[in-house]
Amino acid sequence: MCIRKRAYQLDGEWTIVLFPERPNGFGIFIIGGLTHFVDDNTSFWLQNHTRQGMIADFLDAGYTVYTSNLYGRHWGSPKAVKLTERIYNLVHKQEILNPRIHVVAEGMGVLAANAFLNNRQPLIRSAALFNPCFDVKSLVHQEELNRLFYKRLVKEMARAYEIQSEEVISKIEEKEMITSTCPIKVWHHSLKSPYSLEQIRVYERVQREIGYPIELALLSDSYQSLGKKMVRFFQEHEKL
Repeated sequence: MCIRKRAYQLDGEWTIVLFPERPNGFGIFIIGGLTHFVDDNTSFWLQNHTRQGMIADFLDAGYTVYTSNLYGRHWGSPKAVKLTERIYNLVHKQEILNPRIHVVAEGMGVLAANAFLNNRQPLIRSAALFNPCFDVKSLVHQEELNRLFYKRLVKEMARAYEIQSEEVISKIEEKEMITSTCPIKVWHHSLKSPYSLEQIRVYERVQREIGYPIELALLSDSYQSLGKKMVRFFQEHEKL
C-alpha cells in the first residue's frame, strides 16, 4: 500500500501522519494496543493485515490518520496521556485539519485514549474502541493467578509509571474508570480479545449512569469491514 505520509518526533517517540488522496478535512487519532509500535517510516497498523485494511478504509473515506508510539506499553500512564495532547497540538499546528477529531483506540491504548477524551472533550467528535481495556485495576487482579504474566505485567506498569514494582498495586488501587461525554462505540471480539466483556459491561453501566450511554457491538467472526463500520459511525457525528 503506497501512502503519502509525514513523520514527527516528540520526546524521542515517533508519530506518523497518513494523508488521503481526497481529504475530507477530518482527522483520526489512532492509539494502539500492546503490540503497537511506530517508527520514522512505518507502524504496526501499517504492517498488520487487519489494521492495514482499516487504515485503507479511513483514507479512502478522506480521513487524515495519525498515530504515535506513545512509549510502547504505557498502560495509560500520565506520561503517555500528556504525550497524546502534545501530539494533537503538533499535528494540528502543522496540518490543515478540523480541530474536532475522531479517536480510534485498541486494547491497552484505550486507557490513554479515555484520559485524552476526558481532558480534551470539546475537541472529540467520537471514539471507536475495539477489544478495549477499560480498567487496569481489574486486569491486574484477574492475572494474579497467572504468575508469569502477572510478574511481567507488574514490571511493565512499574516502568510505564516510573515507580518501583512494589508500588504498582497501591498505585493502581487509586485509579478509577474514566468516563467520557463524547459519542462512543465499542467493538468486542468474543474470541480474539484478551480483555473481558465484564469490564465493558461495567463501563457501559457507568456511562449510562452519567447520561452518556455507549453503543456496543459484539463480534464473533473476523474483523471484516470493521474499518467501514467505523467510518459510518464517524460520519454520523459530522452532521452536527
